[in-house]
Amino acid sequence: MKKIITLFAFVSFLAISGCSTSDDFEEDKDTIPYAFEIENKNFGFNNTDGYNLSYFFEDWIGEDLYDDETVLIYRLEDVLDSGAPVWQLIPRTLYTNQGELDYDYNFSPIGFKIFAGGNYDLSLTPQYLNNQTFRVVIMPSYLAASMDTSNYTEVMNTLKISETNVKKVKL
Repeated sequence: MKKIITLFAFVSFLAISGCSTSDDFEEDKDTIPYAFEIENKNFGFNNTDGYNLSYFFEDWIGEDLYDDETVLIYRLEDVLDSGAPVWQLIPRTLYTNQGELDYDYNFSPIGFKIFAGGNYDLSLTPQYLNNQTFRVVIMPSYLAASMDTSNYTEVMNTLKISETNVKKVKL
């Protein structure tokens, strides 16, 4: 009986010690973060998507995204007296005298689309549709989960992207 209990204890120990809570996850260490700026763009309108801007990644970075990359998009909300830009992460809701205006975006491995929508006629507030500037940040997904993505400065510092490395494009 002692041998059976000892054998049972040994087998139980082996079964439990073989279990772990860690998955076989390999962190991406070679995806290079990238940022580019879309300057002074006017939203276009169509009946299907409403007001939007639509682009392909290949036009900006020369290739499509990898599966383990994610995209953050920031809108230039203001420029301080010092000349420092104020970047606001979208999606974002703005409250105007006319109602609510929403900026949002979606992306796939091949492209992205930025939307402006609201609960009023957005043409009444052209300052929110015309001459808009956006920063698009492409980064490994695992990094996005570990930082405050609403803090533009923290994101850029963590990714080690300086202002001089942000590709600025006027279309």
